[in-house]
Amino acid sequence: MTQREVTDSENTTWTCVQAYGTLSKENADKAAELTEDTNGEVTVVCTPSGGAQTVRLQLPKDWLEALSDDELASKISVAKS
Repeated sequence: MTQREVTDSENTTWTCVQAYGTLSKENADKAAELTEDTNGEVTVVCTPSGGAQTVRLQLPKDWLEALSDDELASKISVAKS
């Protein structure tokens, strides 16, 4: 499972993983293909440290490499609102 951590402006550390990321690579790739929306985006679940609520984001399928930490933290902040 590939995950990414980012810390927001409130000093909360978020662990983000693509939905179905815990499946085997082959099954995860198939699940991502099936859940990819018409804009080429996939569901990413971000879980915070502490007591904040988990958020679900729709991000480009290359979000792990393409989004900077600031961009990912900003998208999490918007989703929390």
